[in-house]
Amino acid sequence: DDIDRAYFAVFDGHGGVDAANYSATHLHINVGLHEEIVKNPAEALKCSFQKTDEMFLFKAKREKLRSGTTGVSALIVGSQLHIAWLGDSQVMLVQQGKAVTLMEPHKPERE
Repeated sequence: DDIDRAYFAVFDGHGGVDAANYSATHLHINVGLHEEIVKNPAEALKCSFQKTDEMFLFKAKREKLRSGTTGVSALIVGSQLHIAWLGDSQVMLVQQGKAVTLMEPHKPERE
């Protein structure tokens, strides 16, 4: 279609780099192939995070991997910004020199 899209992501591995590398390699593919990417990009991000997690858990069990990762991604669709994150990774938007709060990070003490 004629809509410009851009995708960015950062992963922070815990207990090794396997989960972070896996996520960096697969999440954007799952987002791009998701059936809702055009109509509902936020849903595509959410489902793709879940799918990538399930895929890595299968691989980790098979290969006895013990790492994890946090992650944050931004998907720009036209003039809309969609943010998805997992764990305590955060994203900051600065607009005209002022920080704009986009998210409340996941913390152990938060329900």
